[in-house]
Amino acid sequence: MTIELAEAHAQALDNTQRIVDGITRDQMHNSTPCEDWDVAQLLHHIVYGNLWVAPLVAGETIEQVGDRFEGDILGDDVAQAYRSSARSAADAFNAPGAMDAPCAVSYGPVPGSVYCGHRLMDVLVHGWDLAVGVGGNVELPPDLVEACIEVILPQAEMLSGSGAFGSGTDPGNNVTPQARLLALLGRRG
Repeated sequence: MTIELAEAHAQALDNTQRIVDGITRDQMHNSTPCEDWDVAQLLHHIVYGNLWVAPLVAGETIEQVGDRFEGDILGDDVAQAYRSSARSAADAFNAPGAMDAPCAVSYGPVPGSVYCGHRLMDVLVHGWDLAVGVGGNVELPPDLVEACIEVILPQAEMLSGSGAFGSGTDPGNNVTPQARLLALLGRRG
């Protein structure tokens, strides 16, 4: 991988923050490439996922986290809610030992590095989904696209079967890296 995984995740969080910062109240109910989620629901999903990182990396189980993050986690300032959750997630993955820590995710337990790779994909590609939904800049940073592809390829079958990511196909190197990433995760770009 050209950049270290926790750093790639932090950069993906920052990239998505720029998109979130530009979202206006009147765009919250715009549709997104995620069929079941409008912009507000997708933002909730991303913030919710970010909030789970710190307790799972710290060794808590899903049962121990329970309903801690249920309810209105976006509040009136969605950009700040995202920023706070992103900081928490980035700090957790950058903590000493985080990449080796067993994380009790729904498809795990898995090492922190596997969980971090999945969060990298989720945050980066859902940022793209948000940008599509609000008519923003849909160009993803090439180094982050490459990092995601490196994470996906060895796990493509497992990811597709998990239901957590879209069913995709690998068009190979005949398309741009971003188009390949999106196709691998069941999107068209």
